[in-house]
Amino acid sequence: MSARTIRFRVNGEPVELAGVDPLRRLIDVLREDLRLTGTKEGCGEGECGACTVLIDGEAALACLVPVCQVEGARVTTIEDPSLAPIGEAFLARGGVQCGICTPGAIAMTRAFLDERRRRGEPVDLEAARRALAGNLCRCTGYAGILASVLAAAGGEEGAE
Repeated sequence: MSARTIRFRVNGEPVELAGVDPLRRLIDVLREDLRLTGTKEGCGEGECGACTVLIDGEAALACLVPVCQVEGARVTTIEDPSLAPIGEAFLARGGVQCGICTPGAIAMTRAFLDERRRRGEPVDLEAARRALAGNLCRCTGYAGILASVLAAAGGEEGAE
């Protein structure tokens, strides 16, 4: 495929990239071209969830998405202020250690909470555990992350 202009929105702002390879990975465009370095690359193979972003509100692995797939879409990264309340819950409940997995876990939490609300389903520990199963963490263990998800949902239960 030859280079072309790709237009989309990132964190509410319009983006137009001229002369971009449409098969270039979204994570590289975000980090290198747009200087949005909050999205982290863990494995580069879609196995760890560190690079999770939202595309039109749905969780997606930025290391697997060619930038041409976000043409006309809304991309939300950890830099978006709408994710700040979830980030605060992660800080308050011990869901953050080194920070590599955190942006992806926060984005996945937003997608999970939005989906539960749309369906009118409660947020509980088991549902949170299933939703974040693809977000791997080597530092915190998962109790702090799960407690953070529940706190972000408004629950006060622990995740132990």
